[in-house]
Amino acid sequence: MKIIYKEEDKVFINDVSYLYKEDYKYLDYAYMIKELKVIGEYELGTHKGKHLPTEEELNDITTIPDIKVTKEISDVCNVDLYFTDGLLPIYDKTIDAFEYLKYLCNKGLKRRLKDNIEEVYLQRLEKELSIIKQMNFCNYFLIVYDYVKYAKLNNILVGPGRGSAAGSLVSYTLGIIDIDPIKYDLLFERFLNPERITMPDIDIDFDSERRQDVINYVIEKYGEKRVAGIITFDTLSAKQVVRDVARILEISPSDTDYITKLISPKETLRENLKNNIKLNRLIDENYKYKQLFDISLHLEGNPRNIGIHASGIVMSSLDIDKTIPLYKNNRGLYITAYSMNYLEPLGLLKMDFLGISNLTLINEVLTNIREKEKLNITFSNIPLDDKKTLDIFKKVKTDGIFQFESSGMRRFLEKLQVSSFDDIIAALALYRPGAMDFIDNYIRRKNGHEQIEYLDKSLEPILKPTYGIIIYQEQIMQIARTLAGYTLGEADILRRAISKKKESVLLEEKPKFIEKSINNGYSKETAEQIYNLILKFANYGFNKSHSVGYATVAY
Repeated sequence: MKIIYKEEDKVFINDVSYLYKEDYKYLDYAYMIKELKVIGEYELGTHKGKHLPTEEELNDITTIPDIKVTKEISDVCNVDLYFTDGLLPIYDKTIDAFEYLKYLCNKGLKRRLKDNIEEVYLQRLEKELSIIKQMNFCNYFLIVYDYVKYAKLNNILVGPGRGSAAGSLVSYTLGIIDIDPIKYDLLFERFLNPERITMPDIDIDFDSERRQDVINYVIEKYGEKRVAGIITFDTLSAKQVVRDVARILEISPSDTDYITKLISPKETLRENLKNNIKLNRLIDENYKYKQLFDISLHLEGNPRNIGIHASGIVMSSLDIDKTIPLYKNNRGLYITAYSMNYLEPLGLLKMDFLGISNLTLINEVLTNIREKEKLNITFSNIPLDDKKTLDIFKKVKTDGIFQFESSGMRRFLEKLQVSSFDDIIAALALYRPGAMDFIDNYIRRKNGHEQIEYLDKSLEPILKPTYGIIIYQEQIMQIARTLAGYTLGEADILRRAISKKKESVLLEEKPKFIEKSINNGYSKETAEQIYNLILKFANYGFNKSHSVGYATVAY
């Protein structure tokens, strides 16, 4: 703490945090805070609050050396901020990205379907490629294809797919995912939507012990300053800030432990002080503790230290430090100095490389099977109707099985009595808050103990696989398309608005939905009933693409 200048009841000081309470009149308290803040003139005992100094106030004190130098530096500083275009990474500058992507997809489709290609696949592939080209994401898919291919060629197990990317036939033909989106009625628009422009987001699961090998490959191929991890900022929680400040104030560890045991980690410090009589009494009786909490209240929630995002990697066509600052960690790897929330608005692309310990285990099992049984087992060629495997879920022998080992899930499985792979997919979507309310209906209908009814017969093809209950987000999109003639892009915007409770969009959409449904031959009453049904279930609807991916890993 440094007092720059003082004169009777006026003070020039490099910290104003001691003025956080209006009634503090003691200059000595200024010595208790060491965090640098702003410089200004304050009249102790009469000043109410704190402020950044005005230009006039600063001009009055520029005779003080520290202030004079600061002003000279500020006068010569100038920076132009601008948005950099064209940051999306490029797979290979020497090729036409779209033509090469199309070539790989057609080749992959023949391999996947063994030359027995139905028209629905050709139409879907053409549509997806058109959207990808329109949105300028050809290089993105080629880059993901390349590092997934590297992993598979180097015996690094890659997950079958997760999230909305499993709804992409392009990803399936490229070998990025091992789930046929047409077989499971998964929608591309849930992943990429030209009517709602956002960056694509393909999360790839890798064997946790080999994940870094894939990242190293990407760094080596594209450049160490064009591939970077993402910084995270760990903030001072209620307990942590009290411990840190107590150490500075030289409060004994035993006293600190006693104080922090009184603090609820589920509440902020202010909430703790408001709700905890014992804590308040302790502070009131000890000036040092009062000091501790006065300071801690200012610091709670501020960044304490940095970390690295568990899975996120940023890739760019230019050196990233041309756009944002980079930080080099103690392992010599570059990470962004901006956190994740600011990267996409700046045009930088985030990719997720996830290390999954379950895949490490599965890889060991598959390796043993290949060596001892001489069977080439992969995610894409395991038969999904194997009775012995389904019996494991039916008999609830699911210790150690991904997503199915919790006691609550096991109780659900006992009632469900799994009889197909679709039941496993549905179980993952149903066993969540909100959706659980419909578990008993689902089981009764599955077992024929409750009648299945549809508000309109046109809903039957969409809801029959789930016994008339809306479970998946994709079903909501299909209903909007069937009833009101929405494009799947429009239907996804409606789905997002409902799940995010955007009331203005919902109020605006309802008359539009009803009018379009009436024009499509439905009665106003039916249209209103179905819109209300969508509203009811959309909050609980699960991404089926994600459910299929996780069910595949579990199975």
